[in-house]
Amino acid sequence: MTFPLADLRDIAAVLGDALREPLDREGHRALSDHDLVETLKVVEEIGRWADAARLGIAGEVGRRSEPGAADVTLTAAFGCDSPIELLERAAHVSNATARARLRTARAVTTRPTLTGQDRPAPLDHARRELATGRLSLDAVTTIMDALRPLQRRCSADDLAAAEAELVQAAVGESGAPPCSIYELRIMAQTWALFLDPDGTLPDEDSERMRTFRLGRERNSLFPLHGNVTADVAAALQRLLDAQLIPRVQDRAPRFVDVEPSGAGESAADEHVRDPRTADQKRHDAFAGLLAAAAASADSPTLGGAPPTLMVTVAADQLERADGVAFVDGPDGEVPVSATFARHIGCHGTIHRVALGANGRIRALAVTDRVFTHWQRKAIAARDGGCVIPGCRVRAAWCEIHHVVEYARGGPTQVDNGVMLCWHHHRTIETSGWEIRMLDGVPQVRPPTWVDQRRPWRSANRVLHNDLRVRSA
Repeated sequence: MTFPLADLRDIAAVLGDALREPLDREGHRALSDHDLVETLKVVEEIGRWADAARLGIAGEVGRRSEPGAADVTLTAAFGCDSPIELLERAAHVSNATARARLRTARAVTTRPTLTGQDRPAPLDHARRELATGRLSLDAVTTIMDALRPLQRRCSADDLAAAEAELVQAAVGESGAPPCSIYELRIMAQTWALFLDPDGTLPDEDSERMRTFRLGRERNSLFPLHGNVTADVAAALQRLLDAQLIPRVQDRAPRFVDVEPSGAGESAADEHVRDPRTADQKRHDAFAGLLAAAAASADSPTLGGAPPTLMVTVAADQLERADGVAFVDGPDGEVPVSATFARHIGCHGTIHRVALGANGRIRALAVTDRVFTHWQRKAIAARDGGCVIPGCRVRAAWCEIHHVVEYARGGPTQVDNGVMLCWHHHRTIETSGWEIRMLDGVPQVRPPTWVDQRRPWRSANRVLHNDLRVRSA
C-alpha cells in the first residue's frame, strides 16, 4: 500500500485551515488551564504522526540513495551530493536536522532482501509503535542511542527483548502511564549495563567516539559540538585553568597609588568584580588559546604564512561606531562590527586596497603594526599580564594593544604598548576602561560603575612589587 499523496495534501490543507486562524490570533491564550494542557497533548499527538511519517520517508530516501540501489541513485537524480543535502533542500531543514533524521530513520527502516521479503528494522518494535502514533521521536532516539553500541556485542534476541521492554515503557502499555524521557534514559542505560556489564575498553570507546565539529552560524554565533578523549579534556582544562583560576603568586598587575604617600605603605589593591559569567570567561579564555596557538612558531602554516584571520572593512566604515566589517567564517563572509575590525587591526597587519569604479585593484599598501618578539618580551616583563585590574590572564595569552592608536600616529614601541587579554582588548572601546602611558608606565582608569572618582592608577607590576618589598 502506497502513501496516498492526494489524501495527505488534503489533510495538510484541512489542518492548515483549522489551525491558521487560532494561531494567528493566539487562540491558546483564551484556553482554560485544563484545556491548555489537553490541547498540548492533542497537538503533540499530531506531531508524533508527522514525526513517524518524516522518519519513514527519510529512511526510504536514505535507502534509495545508497550505491547500487538503482541505476541512478535518488540523490544523483535530483542533483544532490548526499541524502542529507536532498533533505535539506526538499524539506527546508538544517544540516543538523537532516543528519539526525537520517540517523534515526536507519534504525526504524526495513530493507528488502534478494528474495523480495523485508528484513526487519534494527528497532522493529519501535518501528511498529511509530506507525500507531504513540511513540515519540525523543523516545526512539533515546532507545537507539542506548542499544546501538551493543549490536556487535550482544545477541539479536537479547537486544529485541530490551527494545520491547523499553518501547512498552515509553508508550505506557498494560494500563501504566508512559514514562518520561528521563526515566526511559535511565531504563535504557540499565538494560545496556545488564546486557553488556563489561562494556568496551575505555580507550577503544574514546578512539571510536571522538568528534569535534564547528556548527553553522546562528545569530552571529557558531556552536561547537564534539566528544574529546580524557587526555584532551584534561589538557584543555589545564589551559583554561591557567587563565581562569586566580594565581597564588602575586604576578598579576594591580592598581597602586601613582604617588605613594609614604615609603612604608603597602600598595592598595583594587578588587574589581568581573561581570562575565563562567561560560563567557571560558569562551574568552578559549579565544586567547587560539590566538596564542596561531601566533606560535610551531603552528602549521597556510600558504606559507601562519593561520591568519581575514577581516575586510571599507575605509568609511572603519571609524564609524555602527560600522560593519566582514570576517571569513566557516560558511563564507560573516558580518561583524567595525569595533571587531579595529581590535584585529590593533595587533595585526593591515592591507589597504584601492579599487577602481569597475572593481579593479588600483593600489595595495601593507602596514605592519605587529610588535616584535623582543618588544613583547619587554612589555610582558613590565606588565606581567592583562593590565585591567582583577583580570588574571597571564602574559602568554595576552595581545599587545596600542595605547595611542596606530591610525592616529601611535608608534609600535614598548612605551605605547600594553598587555590586554582577548576580552578586554576587544571591549576596550566600550567598557569604560581607559589606558594611558606616563613616562613609559601604563596607567588605568576604571569606569564609573567601578569607582565614581575614576582615579588614574599605575598598573606596573614591577613598581607594585617594589612597594610591597619596601613596605614589608
